[in-house]
Amino acid sequence: MFRQTRTRTLAALAVLGLAAGCSSAPDADTTTTARETSPRTSPAAGSPFWVDPASPAAQQVQRWEQQGRERDARLLKLIADRPAAIWPSAERPEPKIREATAAAAREGRTAVFVAYDIPHRDCGQHSAGGAYGADAYRDWIDRFARAVGDSEALVVLEPDAVAHIVDGCTPGEYHAEREQMLSEAIVRLKRQPRTKVYLDAGNPAWIRESWKLVEPLRRAGVANADGFALNVSNFQTDETTKEYGRRLSEDLGGKHFVVDTSRNGNGPLDGDPSQAWCNPPGRALGTPPTKETGDPLVDAYLWIKRPGESDGQCRGGPSAGQWWADYALGLARNSSS
Repeated sequence: MFRQTRTRTLAALAVLGLAAGCSSAPDADTTTTARETSPRTSPAAGSPFWVDPASPAAQQVQRWEQQGRERDARLLKLIADRPAAIWPSAERPEPKIREATAAAAREGRTAVFVAYDIPHRDCGQHSAGGAYGADAYRDWIDRFARAVGDSEALVVLEPDAVAHIVDGCTPGEYHAEREQMLSEAIVRLKRQPRTKVYLDAGNPAWIRESWKLVEPLRRAGVANADGFALNVSNFQTDETTKEYGRRLSEDLGGKHFVVDTSRNGNGPLDGDPSQAWCNPPGRALGTPPTKETGDPLVDAYLWIKRPGESDGQCRGGPSAGQWWADYALGLARNSSS
C-alpha cells in the first residue's frame, strides 16, 4: 500500500467524499465456509444469486434467536436471506471461491465475487494493502480464476482502482502499471467460460464528470469486460447512479453495468461529503439483488458491499470489513424492502 500519501491529496479526497473503506478488512476473509451451514437461512425466493448460509449476518440471526431477540433476528433476515458478494482473501482465495461456486452450482445460482488485491490499494487508507507487486498480483488473479473454473460466476474487479487514478490519490508512477494489471486481469478472468467481469468505475459523487473515467477505463481493458460496476460501498440512489452510468456507457460504446444497491435505500448522508462515505447513520438497505432491473443497460442490482460490515474505524465502527451487528440492524430497520 502507498504509505506516503500527501496531505494535500487526502484533503482533496475528503472534499470529494470518495468511496473509501469499501472492502473487507485487508487480508481478512469475512465469509465463513460454505460447509459451515446455518439451520435457518434459505435463499430469497427467485434470486439468481447464491446466498451464503453461514454469513456473519446469518450467524448473528441465529445468536439473537437463541437469546430471545426474535424481533431483531427477523429484521436481520433482510440481510441474511439475501445474496451478497464474497471478497476472497489475499492469502488464499481458492478455498472460499471453490466452496461458494460448488454450493451455488448445487442450487443453480450464480456466485458473486469481488477481486480486491491491487497493489497500492486504497492509497494507504482504511482498506490499505494489496499484492506486493505486479507479478504477485498476476499470480493472485490466476489462482482466483483457476478456482472459479467452469462455474457460473460474476466478478467485480478492483473497487476504487480506476477512480483513484483519476482523482490523483494513486501516484502517477503507478498509473500505467495498474491499468496494465487490470487489463490483464480481465483477459485472464474471461478465459473462464462462465465468468462475467465488471470493472469498477467509482460512483457519481466521486468522479462527478464521468467523461474523466473514459480513457482510464479503456486503458484498463474495459472493452474486454462484460461492463463496469458503480456505487460499490457507496450510497448514491439507483436513479442517480443509472443516469451517471448511462452517460458513461454512451462514451464507452454502449457498455452495460451493474449497480451496488446494498445500502442506498435512503440515499447518501446530507451535509459534509467528507463525512458521508464512512458508516453514515440513518442509511437503509436498497433494492434486493436481481437481474430484473427494467433497464437494458443495467445487467444487475447487486449487494457488492456486504451490509453490516464496517467501512472503517469511524463513528465507533470496527476495522474496515469487520462485522458490526448494530449497524446492520440499523440498515434493516430503516429499510422499506
